[in-house]
Amino acid sequence: MKGYRAFICIAMIFLCAAVRTGSHAESPGTGALSAKTAGGGRMSLAYRGGRNYILVERTDLLRYDNGHFTGLLSREVQSYIADRGADADGNRLYEGSFYVVEETKRDRKRVREGIHTAIDSSFKMTPEGELVMLEDNGYPAFRSFPSYTKAKIQIGDKWVARAERAVDPLNNGTVTRMPILVEYTYVRDDVYNGEDVHVLEARWATRYGIPGSAAIDPDGDAALQKADGSHNATIIISRKLGNALVIRDTVDETFVYEGGQTVRLKGTISLFTRYPPAYSSSEVIAAAGTAGSASSSAGAASSGSGSPSSAAGRASGGIALGSDTTVIEGADGVTFVMRNLQFESDSARLLPGQEARLDTIARILKAAPDSQYLVEGHTADTGNPAGEKSLSLERARAVAEALALRGVDPGQFICRGWGAAKPAAGNDTAEGRAANRRVEITILK
Repeated sequence: MKGYRAFICIAMIFLCAAVRTGSHAESPGTGALSAKTAGGGRMSLAYRGGRNYILVERTDLLRYDNGHFTGLLSREVQSYIADRGADADGNRLYEGSFYVVEETKRDRKRVREGIHTAIDSSFKMTPEGELVMLEDNGYPAFRSFPSYTKAKIQIGDKWVARAERAVDPLNNGTVTRMPILVEYTYVRDDVYNGEDVHVLEARWATRYGIPGSAAIDPDGDAALQKADGSHNATIIISRKLGNALVIRDTVDETFVYEGGQTVRLKGTISLFTRYPPAYSSSEVIAAAGTAGSASSSAGAASSGSGSPSSAAGRASGGIALGSDTTVIEGADGVTFVMRNLQFESDSARLLPGQEARLDTIARILKAAPDSQYLVEGHTADTGNPAGEKSLSLERARAVAEALALRGVDPGQFICRGWGAAKPAAGNDTAEGRAANRRVEITILK
């Protein structure tokens, strides 16, 4: 995944936080603060999560190489973050698909259109905001940010918490992880897009490789000798749910490399959350049922991995679309499990004969035109994990490309390849291996 990480020189994520009291409510992603509201005394903040969301990051940074202005770095990163529930210790488990959707360099805009390949990420979050990576491909780039204190707080209170930051200023695919120390201030209560919010401020200094500062990352870019600078961020948090609606970070920092090369980045990083658009699952399932020869399903196969990411693991029941496609409603949305797709041997090239099924699914996807579609490829276990994962991703992209040719917006696809990591059946029989060779398409919600 290093080739994809190279697109990002600075990236951040803010994760769902929640006040210990309060309930779920839809939250806007953009807007303006309005009249101030009265403070409510002392309260406790904690990460609670409980729903899927989309994180959008917009970066606008002036870049200076060796003291000379070299251009504006302006790009957008999006990610679909799936909440996988809590573990026995009360930590929230998350699974993320990150991708770059836009890049501008030297004032010449270049929009990355077409099908997106996911940069995989999984992590867990403690109630106080400590983030522990489970699968680390450079995202999220900010770990344990923002973090909350265990103490009850009121307006004016401050606290300090440690975090970790992953950077790649040279865009060479080598990520360096830098520990940071963040000071937070509870500034005020306010109103944002009609919703009561808490406003926090956060600031920290970039101090890497400087005597007396945090340790050097032994797995990071060996050529990066030091970094210093400053960050000042404003964080808007929903008062009801507690999730961070918006973060705006003002950045000015310099990275020094072997030979004296310097890279200075100065500007802003703005982040906000939004939620996948609502759609009627029952209408999609009904459309799928009338589009093919629908019949009752005996239930989805159980996931051999036990992972909730697999459509089989997410299933609460389903109906069949033809003999080889099952439609399932799960936590992430409505999923089409396509089995027995015919590809050339060890290839992602679709063979003739798949047209009718693809035509039908394309028509159904176009009925949810504002949604995103997660396309996940799976293979049987052949003893070659790297090859299986690569092939499964290529086949997921091949299916997305075939649907795009049928009029589905290619920019709405996110593709992931799981290889044999999430089996739908046992791998010791021909029938089981055939069930494991599948492509799953989810209309995300």
